[in-house]
Amino acid sequence: STTSRYLRVNTRRGYSGQQVARKILDSNGLYNVKIEMVRGRLSDHYDPRSNVVRLSQDIYDGTSITSIAVAAHECGHAMQHAKGYIPLNVRSALVPVVNFSSRMSWFLIAIGLFMNTGPLLSIGILLFSASVLFQIITLPVEFNASNRAVAQLSNLGIVEGKEANQSRKVLTAAALTYVAAALTSVLQLLRLLAIANRDND
Repeated sequence: STTSRYLRVNTRRGYSGQQVARKILDSNGLYNVKIEMVRGRLSDHYDPRSNVVRLSQDIYDGTSITSIAVAAHECGHAMQHAKGYIPLNVRSALVPVVNFSSRMSWFLIAIGLFMNTGPLLSIGILLFSASVLFQIITLPVEFNASNRAVAQLSNLGIVEGKEANQSRKVLTAAALTYVAAALTSVLQLLRLLAIANRDND
């Protein structure tokens, strides 16, 4: 709701998300990082493998508070990558592990519960734990990228007056979705551990 509200509030300077991204990247010497438009709503992301900031059309062409805030946030990830930000490197290293564990964990958990097989249940929970760890490591990565974004928007004169606070509101709301996801995963893990301990008892 916050991103939708500020998607309707245009900035005074009228920079588009693409222009903001290019300005931030170039100001930090990241001339080699490309900017591309992608389909979908809020499908924006930074791809460290291709060194590309990908922005959805609303963000790429938009001149709203949400457009420039999200574009700046993705540039924050590019800055992290360039500076070797450790949590980002750890998260990137976990991606193949998490891709495998997310596919297999619930399958093994379901079979373990159905067949009352403790080892399978334990392996499933262990695999699910990798996904929980990924969610937790994502938190500092996202908050740090948002802090970098707000600083860049202000330092480069892209936002004026209350626009800085409005940009922060958008990025804080987005970051809280990651907090909610991480909390849900932790609670789910605790629930699974409680079930496993009950079955062992």
